[in-house]
Amino acid sequence: QVQLVESGGDSVKAGGSLRLSCAASGYTNNTYCVAWFRLAPGKEREWVASIDSDGITSYTDSVKGRFTASKDNAKNTLLLEMSTLRPEDTAIYYCAADFRMARLCTVIAGHRPDLFTYWGHGTRVTVSS
Repeated sequence: QVQLVESGGDSVKAGGSLRLSCAASGYTNNTYCVAWFRLAPGKEREWVASIDSDGITSYTDSVKGRFTASKDNAKNTLLLEMSTLRPEDTAIYYCAADFRMARLCTVIAGHRPDLFTYWGHGTRVTVSS
């Protein structure tokens, strides 16, 4: 019933910016944990950012100061604004959500992504130099 749909991925040059969106539907829960993950060629899945139902955000070190996660409650949408993009940011970006672990959102997102129940199909970001 719950669906997550990512959009906004594109091909950009280093230093450019992109805004990714994750539209959620089919849920009625008022507490949640939503996170962005990315999968780059030859690398393991990496947690990028997270935001909980209280609006608390967290980021992996490599994107701090460059990426900003936010949510638009009226549109049931999570946003990831990315700036100063680097070639190493190239990856498929996935949105994931769960409604059970809001209190431990950051911990779970960073260490147990397998516990997220719902996943989108990803949006591709390619950064060239």
